[in-house]
Amino acid sequence: MNIIQSPSPNFDARKLPVSLLILHYTGMETGAAALARMVDPDAKVSAHYMVETDGRIFQLVTEENRAWHAGVSEWQGVSDINSASIGIEIVNGGHDWPEAGGALPAYPDVQINAVIALCKAIYARHGDLTLLGHSDVAPARKIDPGEHFPWQGLAAAGLGYWPQDLIDDRRVLFEAGSRDRGVAIVQRGLAHIGYGARVSGVLDEDTQLIIAALQRRYRPDQIDGLVDIQTMEIIKALTEAL
Repeated sequence: MNIIQSPSPNFDARKLPVSLLILHYTGMETGAAALARMVDPDAKVSAHYMVETDGRIFQLVTEENRAWHAGVSEWQGVSDINSASIGIEIVNGGHDWPEAGGALPAYPDVQINAVIALCKAIYARHGDLTLLGHSDVAPARKIDPGEHFPWQGLAAAGLGYWPQDLIDDRRVLFEAGSRDRGVAIVQRGLAHIGYGARVSGVLDEDTQLIIAALQRRYRPDQIDGLVDIQTMEIIKALTEAL
């Protein structure tokens, strides 16, 4: 694998061992613009790697150092996600730069194949890390790498998990503001998976944002933040997989 070195000054020392691998989209018009921003000392943002649409891989920060890619975020009670993770920026305009007709821009196969190869190389060095999207660790702030990212394809390649044989039942069990013991069960399930859910028994805005993040990744055709039967099935499958 050919990796192009493009060092960024935006890093510091890790405080935690690496346990997570976080995927982002750049959300900018071009890869060149994203790369220029991540090597700009005034921007104070970076990632360990950036993968271009043509499959080229750039390394900005060495894996032993802490890149500045996750911001305010949380997973499994850890709030210094930058210290615990390796971050990969994938060149894609996302929701900020949609196609002319409004569709989200596709991730080319050559790019996804490069992402898969890079992730597997990182796993070979660090073991099986927990693979997450930026939206998983920061559901109140971020929606990347987006509902158009091929998570199922990565799982088929041995990266991450994809729930199988889900019941296609979208009947809503709990709507926004619902107060119920069942909501508390959902919140406990989300927290067990790793999301920063707080158990209140109320389907509040924070919980809805977390559910939307889960749906964006595992049920991307309907993202509403509500608890329906299929969403419950996804939570159940993920908790059992852990």
